[in-house]
Amino acid sequence: MTGTHAGTDAGGGADSHDVIRVHGARVNNLRDVHVDIPKRRLTAFTGVSGSGKSSLVFDTVAAESQRLINETYSAFVQGFMPTLSRPDVDVLAGLTTVISVDQQRMGADPRSTVGTATDANAMLRILFSRLGTPHIGPPSAYAFNVPSVHAAGAITVERGAKKAVKATFNRTGGMCTRCEGRGTVSDIDLSQLYDESKSLAEGAFTIPGWKSDSFWTVRVYAESGLLDPHKPIAQFTEQEMQDFLYREPTKVKVEGVNLTYEGLVPKIQKSMLSKDKDALQPHVRAFVERAVTFTTCPECDGTRLAEGARSSKIGGVSIADACAMQISDLAEWVRGLDEPSVAPLLAALSVTLDSFTEIGLGYLALDRPAGSLSGGESQRVKMIRQLGSSLTDVTYVFDEPTVGLHPHDIQRMNDLLLRLRDKGNTVLVVEHKPETIAIADHVVDLGPGAGSAGGTVTYEGTVAGLRASGTTTGRHLDDRAKLKDEVRKPSGTLAVRGADANNLKDVDVDIPLGVLCVVTGVAGSGKSSLVHGSLLKSAEAAEAGVVSIDQSPIRGSRRSNPATYTGLLDPIRKAFAKANGVKPALFSANSEGACPTCNGAGVVYTDLAMMAGVASPCEDCEGKRFSAEVLEYTFGGRDISEVLAMSVAEAAEFFADGDARTPAAHTVLGRLVDVGLGYLTIGQPLTTLSGGERQRLKLATHMGDKGGVYVLDEPTTGLHLADVAQLLALLDRLVDAGKSVIVVEHHQAVMAHADWIVDLGPGAGHDGGRIVFEGTPADLVAARTTLTGEHLATYVGA
Repeated sequence: MTGTHAGTDAGGGADSHDVIRVHGARVNNLRDVHVDIPKRRLTAFTGVSGSGKSSLVFDTVAAESQRLINETYSAFVQGFMPTLSRPDVDVLAGLTTVISVDQQRMGADPRSTVGTATDANAMLRILFSRLGTPHIGPPSAYAFNVPSVHAAGAITVERGAKKAVKATFNRTGGMCTRCEGRGTVSDIDLSQLYDESKSLAEGAFTIPGWKSDSFWTVRVYAESGLLDPHKPIAQFTEQEMQDFLYREPTKVKVEGVNLTYEGLVPKIQKSMLSKDKDALQPHVRAFVERAVTFTTCPECDGTRLAEGARSSKIGGVSIADACAMQISDLAEWVRGLDEPSVAPLLAALSVTLDSFTEIGLGYLALDRPAGSLSGGESQRVKMIRQLGSSLTDVTYVFDEPTVGLHPHDIQRMNDLLLRLRDKGNTVLVVEHKPETIAIADHVVDLGPGAGSAGGTVTYEGTVAGLRASGTTTGRHLDDRAKLKDEVRKPSGTLAVRGADANNLKDVDVDIPLGVLCVVTGVAGSGKSSLVHGSLLKSAEAAEAGVVSIDQSPIRGSRRSNPATYTGLLDPIRKAFAKANGVKPALFSANSEGACPTCNGAGVVYTDLAMMAGVASPCEDCEGKRFSAEVLEYTFGGRDISEVLAMSVAEAAEFFADGDARTPAAHTVLGRLVDVGLGYLTIGQPLTTLSGGERQRLKLATHMGDKGGVYVLDEPTTGLHLADVAQLLALLDRLVDAGKSVIVVEHHQAVMAHADWIVDLGPGAGHDGGRIVFEGTPADLVAARTTLTGEHLATYVGA
């Protein structure tokens, strides 16, 4: 092992802290794990997806460090902080401050941008407030999140003798008043809200969830006295239409109850449009997408800023122009400013902007919405804050930092990880890519399998030792996919013409159908813009029935699990109900079958204010979540809680034949096995799944869709080397079944296995956006004219 244990020597007590000692870790699927992690070294945590890597690194080491730091604050301050419980572990010694950089996407708030997430905008605002001409005010005058406020009136000052004082208050903000800092304005298609040929009494509303007997929605309009409920909406007078659509909130009485009547448009805007679209239920989201069109704000032209902020300039460049520049260009512009009065600010801003380029994100612009970044881009944006840090003896924890990186960019990421280590920090990396595992000083391999078959340390030591260890990771570390001897012939094409989304430069390309087509290129070259911004929005794609499976996160609570998410629970509930002559709702822990004590949660929570709450298994249902009467009903000799405790593979066998034969359930379970999730428990909360597991769960769910074209966005994310071969086999099965598969991917194994490759580049941002190669993988390797060609040739040993 790399760590030293010099603590046994006289006077060497401090040296015994050269390792982070984890003894008896039992978080999630960890089985009493004992491991010593050397400090000031780069340690890679490897193993198949679901083997317990994140449980050990994030949920044990990082979580306990954060909890201990929070405990250094007073109880009063802790009351305002998230409460963290101690991980289930016997000993955690030698911990240092942990900085976690995970793959959680940044918030999808419409006002959150790359600039606001990294402090670059804050520094730019100060710069323009000092140097901008004309001078329009303090930094807040350049902030699109700050509205201008003007107030005047009397205030009472309670100091000695009370007296009223006249006061005025002014604050200059930079927010565009029309779009409120969002850059887009929404238009509502009224025909999607109601059928104008019907009256309110006849059920004119076509809005999801608006039932005719609802006091708060339909009846407040029909019985308000402001409108004739029996007149078709098309025959409303101008005044009635104004009251119906736009009337200000007004108190009305319906059957003696005081209610607030509000015009339909502002009511829909408040109830549905002000919420994060991704957080809405699927049927409501579909309605919003139909009913609302988003267009660039005509007043600020999408810059989000008020006229004053746009008029103030430094050398002819406004803050809106600066935020719209590619960051690598903005860094050049900042370096060209020679103003001694703001020299420290310019130096700090240059360091931040250069960090973007250094980390491979120089192609972004500061006004790019944070919600539009991929998981890998989000993670690298979070890293920027750490690059210039002078802190040492910190533990940095990274979750697959190479996600979304082209092989060309991985070397740069490796250099950054080594630089953090060489400053005297401990770097812990959860990783699958052999290029990053190879630079580790120490490796901890978990397994041997996933879920209940994992959770033990199968190897600790050097990378060379891992190769010779015989573990799953060791055996597959040098795996290389080969180029196909023969590629499939396309059955047709999807034509993309004049694509100019984001950095694309009027691209024309024919995407072949009936084959496995891989779209690749360096990060920022325009792959997602081509596929998601142009191809998926084309009329041809709609006709072909395109099913898009992207990396957007699955939203789910502790009550959501693979059975509920995939629709598997419906046929299971119906089978139980039919076998026992009762209704299906009894077999849902979120409905009538829930244990009355814990309401179907399986645990009882006790809130302890600023201390971590305690979750105890429910004594009545013993954590099974169902009431005692429901557990008396069986199907195939098992009760519903026993079925939900099965793994996917077990359940597939259970529902395949015999008394429990349920074809609808078996079909769904077969798809889950196909995508490599046979080890998951079907009742396992979605919150415990890793990023890769969630994406494969999404893929399994969509495999039953009727569409003929599948578009996958980096399906190898979170996949172990051993699982990549299984994914390639799955993609082959889809194509052989008559589907067309288009994959946006960086993994060389997927490129080598493709029938056709579309390579974008040659660089990122404005240096990309062009097709640099179209053809078979063999032709790409033979030509070696692009970065992808060079790396693929090296990979296959050509």
